[in-house]
Amino acid sequence: MSFVNNLFEESDQDFAAQATAVFEYQYSHNKVYRSFCDALGWKRKEAIQPENLPFLPISFFKSHRVVCSGTEPVLYFESSGTGNTIQSKHFVLDPDVYEQSFLEGFRLQYGPPSQWCFLGLLPSYLERTHSSLVYMVNHLMQQSNHPANGFYLYDTDALYNQLQNLEATGQQTMLFGVTYALLDFAEKYRLQSKHTIVMETGGMKGRRKEMIREEVHEQLKHAFGAIPIHSEYGMTELLSQAYSKGDGVFQCPPWMKVLVRDEDAPLSVKQTGRGAINIIDLANVYSCSFIATDDVGEVFEDGSFKVLGRLDNSDIRGCSLLAL
Repeated sequence: MSFVNNLFEESDQDFAAQATAVFEYQYSHNKVYRSFCDALGWKRKEAIQPENLPFLPISFFKSHRVVCSGTEPVLYFESSGTGNTIQSKHFVLDPDVYEQSFLEGFRLQYGPPSQWCFLGLLPSYLERTHSSLVYMVNHLMQQSNHPANGFYLYDTDALYNQLQNLEATGQQTMLFGVTYALLDFAEKYRLQSKHTIVMETGGMKGRRKEMIREEVHEQLKHAFGAIPIHSEYGMTELLSQAYSKGDGVFQCPPWMKVLVRDEDAPLSVKQTGRGAINIIDLANVYSCSFIATDDVGEVFEDGSFKVLGRLDNSDIRGCSLLAL
């Protein structure tokens, strides 16, 4: 298990070698994943490439306990779900791995959390338990220790006043907001944001009609002073996040990789191009790091990617908007 200790190092690591080590560990210790690999008839080749490894359909997190043996989970995260959909559960054996992943991933994109004030407009998440997003934002607040850190449910007047105060003092601020709540806020208030980043995450949760990402961001720009709207790509089944700084193109941390598969031939996986999104998240070391999502996207030569929509007949997930 020595590979766990250096998952989040910034050095130029051999991703394929790390992915192979994680795969072999999960094949040996995760009964659900091993059964899936065996059912595919997967055979080990001399040289394993990430795109050739078996990717577990994300729906297994709804129907199975996807976790490695050896110890009992300390906690679990549960998806928010919409309507009557079945919720995914992600069992976490070592919360420290999750915390390392989101703290280091944030630092790589935005610098030390200690420099920020964090505000959360996350009513759908705060109103339930086992939210990985609330867990993450709460720990970012602890790292920041700014006196104005805080979550907001429906008191948008208080949030507006707090944002104005922070702008007046020049404090670097990040507002994590579920999409529908940010749009509700944008209909009531106007700010000239120079020191605030709006991090849109979470979708409509059945509260508003689905919209394309560009339309959402245009509405939010009017409210926040024409600043770029940032986005987080994350989900209950992942312990890592990718971030977009306003152009809809997401960047992964070094221990996360996005690939695409052919929608009509799901075992045909490639490193660039368009297709259904497969994700390797090495932070998922104690569950499953190789996941076939229901999102559709495009991966570029530098490893960045866009989310273009959802597969037909798949649930509308909280982290995704409709096709662009």
